Amino acid sequence: MILDVIKNRRSVTPPLYIDKPISKAALEQVLEAANYAPTHKKTEPWRFKVITGEKLTELGVFLSNKYEETTEHVKANVTQRLLTNPQKAGAIIAICMQRDPKESLPEWEELASVAMAVQNMWLTASDLGIGSFWSSPRFIEYFGEFTPLAEGERCIGFFYMGHYEAELPEYVRGDIREKTTWL
Repeated sequence: MILDVIKNRRSVTPPLYIDKPISKAALEQVLEAANYAPTHKKTEPWRFKVITGEKLTELGVFLSNKYEETTEHVKANVTQRLLTNPQKAGAIIAICMQRDPKESLPEWEELASVAMAVQNMWLTASDLGIGSFWSSPRFIEYFGEFTPLAEGERCIGFFYMGHYEAELPEYVRGDIREKTTWL
């Protein structure tokens, strides 16, 4: 049941990933799920850049260098984490948004569509037994220096993915009744 997948979805970070590649078929299934997110005026603003293999190492170098270039008080542990986390991932999908050139709807609606596409990816990855999490480093705006982006396209985060063996803790949410008003 879909509610079980939703309730059991967790952020699984690179330190928990094991050295096992993610198949192209699994990546394609995750991306196909993204493609069925709701989209106002059918703009389908989601764009993805799939990063695997040696490009993961290159991304780590790029991220750690960009952090050091743009940060006044550099922390060695952050530099190291930015360098090594991509190498631990089986794949990283750069989450990008292509703004409707006609600007026929508010930008927030397109961002919401992209976020819903990522939720579909996350649920599909979880259902496949693949751990994942969304990271949006503050210097994400420089991603166009790593790989070309189309005019009007911008990167809003990275979807890290990896196989894992760890038992994930149960996460209990607050009561929905405390967050709901019936009119």
